Amino acid sequence: MAAAGLVSAGACLAARRAVPWQGRQAAVVMAVGMLLMATGGAGALGALLLGALMLASGMIGTMGVRGAASAAGCCHRALGALVMAICAFHGAAGAGGQDVTSAGHTGHSVGGALGALIVLGTLAVVGWTLAAALRPAGHRGRTARLLAVESWAMAIGVVAMSIVG
Repeated sequence: MAAAGLVSAGACLAARRAVPWQGRQAAVVMAVGMLLMATGGAGALGALLLGALMLASGMIGTMGVRGAASAAGCCHRALGALVMAICAFHGAAGAGGQDVTSAGHTGHSVGGALGALIVLGTLAVVGWTLAAALRPAGHRGRTARLLAVESWAMAIGVVAMSIVG
């Protein structure tokens, strides 16, 4: 998970101007988040703060890119950040010492709802990655390869985080 985050952020930063600053900050924050989640020593408060940071980073990652050629990539990174935020919130709920699977009177619990969102979000990130691979965004050469590596590494990291978290 941590290696995927570092590869994703490195490829995104190496793509330079092909990725706007919003996307670059989201990639770096996701890499840091994956590193922190991989160490696992944050506890409930740390996971909650990490989830809030991921959520804010995802929102900033799409700020001002509407209509730009890089908007799809920025939205893809924001979706990845959102799924990672949900994983962190799920981890915070579990680390808080509560039994998140037994809450709720109808059998639907916070853990179940967050778990379902994690699965749906992970499938969406992987599906978006597959769709982007089948229909490249118009970049060529080195930049196209870097963006493909960044996208696949992010998808692998999100899958790993959803399994671990």
